[in-house]
Amino acid sequence: MPNVFVLPYIYNISLFDGAGTVWSACVFLTTAIVASPLFLSLPGNVAQLGWVAGPAVIIFFSLVTFHTSALLCACYRSPVTTKRNHTYMDAIRSNLDGAKVKICLVIQYLNLLAAASEYTVFAALMMMHVARDIKYWLSKCRNAADHACYVNPMPYFMAFAVAQIILFQIPKFPQLRMSFSILCLIMFVLYSGIGLGLAIAKVAGVHGIYYTDLPLTDGNNTTTPAQKILKIIRAVGDIAHAYDLSAVLIEIMDTVKSPPSEAETMKKATRRSLILTTFVSMLHGFLLFAAFGNNVPPRVFLLHGFYKPYWQLDMIASAAIVIQLSGGYQIYLLPILAMVEETLAERFPDNEFITKDIKIPTGCKLNLFRLVWRTLFVITTTVLSMFLTIYVDLLKLFQILAFWPIAVYFPVEMYMVQKKIPKWSKRWICLQILSVGWLIVSIATAAASSVDIFSTGSNYYDPFKPKYF
Repeated sequence: MPNVFVLPYIYNISLFDGAGTVWSACVFLTTAIVASPLFLSLPGNVAQLGWVAGPAVIIFFSLVTFHTSALLCACYRSPVTTKRNHTYMDAIRSNLDGAKVKICLVIQYLNLLAAASEYTVFAALMMMHVARDIKYWLSKCRNAADHACYVNPMPYFMAFAVAQIILFQIPKFPQLRMSFSILCLIMFVLYSGIGLGLAIAKVAGVHGIYYTDLPLTDGNNTTTPAQKILKIIRAVGDIAHAYDLSAVLIEIMDTVKSPPSEAETMKKATRRSLILTTFVSMLHGFLLFAAFGNNVPPRVFLLHGFYKPYWQLDMIASAAIVIQLSGGYQIYLLPILAMVEETLAERFPDNEFITKDIKIPTGCKLNLFRLVWRTLFVITTTVLSMFLTIYVDLLKLFQILAFWPIAVYFPVEMYMVQKKIPKWSKRWICLQILSVGWLIVSIATAAASSVDIFSTGSNYYDPFKPKYF
C-alpha cells in the first residue's frame, strides 16, 4: 500500500528549493514510513512470524526496498533532456508511453481514496480509545470488558472530518511541511516509547497490562493451521507494503541539492532511514513476542492498560497517534487535491468560481471552488468509510494489488528505459525475476486478505455494517 506522508512538491514550490541534504531527506523518508497507519502493524507482524522468521523477513524486504528505491532514483531525470522530474507522474510521463501513464494515473487516484479512508478510520478509532480512557478516569467504567466503556465512533469520525476541512483551508500550507514532519516524528517517538515501556513491563510480569479485542485487533486465541498460514501471508505482505517508498521518493529527491548527484544523496538517505526503521520495528517485535507469545496483538502500540497508571499512558499514546495521522492526512492528500484544482484552473481560466479568490475578514484570500471541492471530498470519503464496510474493504484490496505496479513494475520499466537494458540480458532477467517475485507477494497477500475480509465463518459478512460498531 501507499504509505505516503511527505510530498514536498506542491504548487510548483520545492520545500528547500533544491538545497536539501542527506539528513533532511532522511527525516522526510523516515517520516514517510512511520507516519503511515500500516507502520503501526509492522512490529506486530514481525512478532507474528516469530523470533527467526520475523527479523529475517523484515531485513529481506528492507534490502529489497533499498534496491527498488535505487532503481527509481535513477529515473529522476528525463533520459533525453536530463530535466528534473518533480513528481512520480512526471517520471512516468518522461520514460513510458501513454497507456502506462493513464493506468498509473488511475491507480494513484484510487490510492487517494484508499488512503483517505485508512487515515479517517484509524484516526477515529484512536480518538475512541482516548474517549474510553477518559471514561475510566471519570470512574464510569472499570475495565475494557465493562459495557460502560463502549464509545460510539460516529462523533469522532465527524470530528476528524471537520478538523481536516479546516486544515485544508490554511493558506500557504506547503511552507508548514517541515514543521509537520518534525511534529509527527516527535509523536512517533512518544507513542513508540510508551509501547516499548508497556511491552517491557508485560515481560517483567507487571499486572494490569493486556490488550483487548477492539477494532483493528485480533483477540482470537485459537487458530487452525489454515488460519495461521493466512496470518503469516498477511504479515509478510504487510511488512513488504510498509516499506514502500515509491510514492514519495521522487518528490523528496526534488528537494536535495546537486552536486553530488541526487541519486547518490537519496541512496544514502534511504539506507539510513531503512536502518533506523528496521531496528525500531525489530525491537518492538522482539519485545512484543516476548510479552504475548503466539497470542500477539497485531499492533504493538495498541497495548491497552486500564489500571493505574497504564490508562494514562494509553491515552497519551492514542492522542499522539491522532496528531500524527492528522498531519499525514493533510500532507498526503493535499498535493493530489491541489493537482485537480490546478488542472481545472488551466482548462477553465475564465471561470471565476474556479479561479477567483475572495478576501475574508481575517485578511486571507479564499477560493470558493477549493472550499467546496475539498469539503465535499472529505465529507464523501468520511461518510462512505463510516457506513459502508464493502467500500473500505474493497479499497484495502485495491491498495494491496496496486502495490506491485507502483512500487516495482513501473520503476523497473523506467529503469530499463533509462539504462537501455537489452532484452534477455542478465540484468534484464534479474529485474524481471524481481518484478515477478513482488507480483506473487501481492497476489498472495490479496488472496489472504480476501479470505479474512469476506469469510463468513460464524459471522455473516454484512457489506453495510461497519466492523467498528
